[in-house]
Amino acid sequence: MTDLPANDMGDNMKTTIDIADNLLSRAKAAAHRDQTTLRSLVEEGLHTVLVQRSKAVPARIRPVIVKGRGLTREFQNASWDQLRDEFYRGHGA
Repeated sequence: MTDLPANDMGDNMKTTIDIADNLLSRAKAAAHRDQTTLRSLVEEGLHTVLVQRSKAVPARIRPVIVKGRGLTREFQNASWDQLRDEFYRGHGA
């Protein structure tokens, strides 16, 4: 049996889920081999996934900051399309 928090082991609800035939067959075979129930195997799997996901740290996006004086007069009122075209001029785009 897994070390699940007490609140995960108490109240039980019945539900129906669709599982791919191959995965269900493999899970039943693993439960039989390990002398446990399919229910215990599913609960352990869900618990493991939920713990892993709760520990996942979202990637931080660090802003790129450069020192400068902004756009030159030539580009101060330029559209994004004009800026993009200038950035890529001479680079085959």
